Formats: sequence, structure tokens, C-alpha cells
Amino acid sequence: MVKLGFIGAGTVGTALAVRLSSKGYQVVAVSSRSPSSARNLAQAVSNCRVFANNQEVADAADFVFITTPDDAIAPVASQIQWHNGQSIVHCSGADSTDILKPAKKSGAQTGAFHPLQTFASLKQAIENMPGSTFALEAEEPLLNTLKNMAAALDGQWIELKASDKVIYHAAAVIACNYLVTLVKLATDLWQTFNIPTQQATQALLPLIH
Repeated sequence: MVKLGFIGAGTVGTALAVRLSSKGYQVVAVSSRSPSSARNLAQAVSNCRVFANNQEVADAADFVFITTPDDAIAPVASQIQWHNGQSIVHCSGADSTDILKPAKKSGAQTGAFHPLQTFASLKQAIENMPGSTFALEAEEPLLNTLKNMAAALDGQWIELKASDKVIYHAAAVIACNYLVTLVKLATDLWQTFNIPTQQATQALLPLIH
């Protein structure tokens, strides 16, 4: 069984670790700039060790998820000594696998595995991940591995090229963030006939759903 490691223990990383562990994947290592977050992830799965630095995770795992904030992915990838045969995957919706070039130059396979979902909390992330679509970017044989992971998470998958990521991310922003903006505009209009925001929101919810 492949050994999974997580660098970054935020909402997405922890939810992925929990869900993959529940499907039989072996999560063995985690590191995070927040020690408490790393401990929480390790406690949520079986036989996972917390490491003080990212290199130790890379040394302990065959397959490493970099689930840091997007702007930290490239620096993390460039600071670690990867080895031939490893798989290194990030979960950014906006960035391609180009930001993992240092790992690829070391002989590792690189990929992207992005859940097309919004996660307001860890509980919601764990509950909502099944049924999500995962955007995959990788070459074989890693691509097939990521497809199997998406299926194990009860999700669907789409395959993207590096050049697709900007448009893919823009579509996600329109569908998610702009929906909130549209609802705000709608409830503001109701205030012109003296209906408070909370009441307007409740009235419009069936239509929104």
C-alpha cells in the first residue's frame, strides 16, 4: 500500500486525509506551519506521525499532497529534496503542475488534484467531498492513480491541461463567489419595499435552491 504524506493541514488537507484514510489509504505523515493543525490531522486518522519539518514528510511518504495555501506550494516544492519514483500532488484550482517543477526535475511524478467544492469548515469539507468533481492534471501512471482516488472518494473527475487552469478557476469563481454577490444584490432590492435582509434571504432561498 502506498504511503501518503500531507504537507499542510488546513481544511482541504485534513478532509482529504480523513476521507482517503476511511477508504483504506495509508496516511503516515503530516507537517504544517501550525503544529496544532498537524496534530489534529494525525489524530483524525490511524497511525499518522506529526513531523517538525516538511523534508521529514517527504522522506517518510511515497505520495505527498502539498495542501498549503496556493502561494506556498512553489516555495515548499523547491525547498525539499525529492527522490525518483515519488508522486507529488498539489490541490490548487488555479495553478498548474508547473509550480512543481523542482520535484519533477528530481525524478518525481507531479500532478494536481482539485476538489471543485467550497469548504466553510472541516466538518462541511468531510461531509461534502463525496460527490464532488475533481480536476486532475498529471501524466500516466499518476493520472490513473488520481482517477482511482477520485472514484474512492465517491466523486467524478475531469482531466485538464496546464493551459486550462485559468479558465477552469474563473468558472469556479463565477459559480461560487458571484452567486453570493447576486444574492446580496437581490436582498438589497427587497429593502426598497422595506423587507429586512434576513427576511428577504429566507423568502428567496427556495428560488435560490
